[in-house]
Amino acid sequence: MTFFEHLDCLRPGLIRSVGVLLVAMVVAFMFKEPIMDAVMAPKSPEFVTNRAMYALAEQTGSEVLKINQNPVTLINTTMAGQFNMHMLMAFYVALIVAIPYLLVELWIFVLPALTRSERRSSYMYMFYILLCLVAGVCFGYFILAPLSVNFLTGYVVSSDITNMIDVGSYISLVANMVLVCAVVFELPVAVFFLSRTGLLTASFMRKYRRHAVVVLAIGAAIITPPDIMSMILVIIPLYLLYEASIWIAK
Repeated sequence: MTFFEHLDCLRPGLIRSVGVLLVAMVVAFMFKEPIMDAVMAPKSPEFVTNRAMYALAEQTGSEVLKINQNPVTLINTTMAGQFNMHMLMAFYVALIVAIPYLLVELWIFVLPALTRSERRSSYMYMFYILLCLVAGVCFGYFILAPLSVNFLTGYVVSSDITNMIDVGSYISLVANMVLVCAVVFELPVAVFFLSRTGLLTASFMRKYRRHAVVVLAIGAAIITPPDIMSMILVIIPLYLLYEASIWIAK
């Protein structure tokens, strides 16, 4: 098949994907209150992560672990701000919900190029892709989002400046944390395919393990509050992903 013939085969899947995304967006738009409660939860002291960190702080005596204990007031500064925020929130939720279907459509497009044994194996690959996706979303929502919200809402460069946080900025932060983690947690799957093509080997990853740990530590230090415990909570799952990727490559 030529390039344009491949595009013709891909077009129905793209149309179905856009349709599913629009339907999911409409549904998310209709269920405004429960979705908004979930999005706003990471900044609340009653959020499960914040309560767990508070309990850990009480046991260890480390006050820096008491995250998101101060109330945060979000503001809207434009006439259509809340409507735009509602649309943005619906889009993010629809995108996260529709990702599994988008992956299935991509799998259907690739399926004719696979051998019979590869088709049988591809079912398990799809399972692992979705599993990593769910794990990434949970990590971003329950770990990274509350840590980031706590750090950024409490960061003060001068006592003369008062934080007045726009609601759209807050929603973008939480959504981006979730989406970034969903992508990062696909590392084992990406390593698998790179290993199958010979572009990456387990020995290479073992050789540069120390370099990878430094990169992970720097990344964890950037995206977490400036305390060692929060950094450890982020770097441990990332390092485990790297070690799992070595095993997968092997």
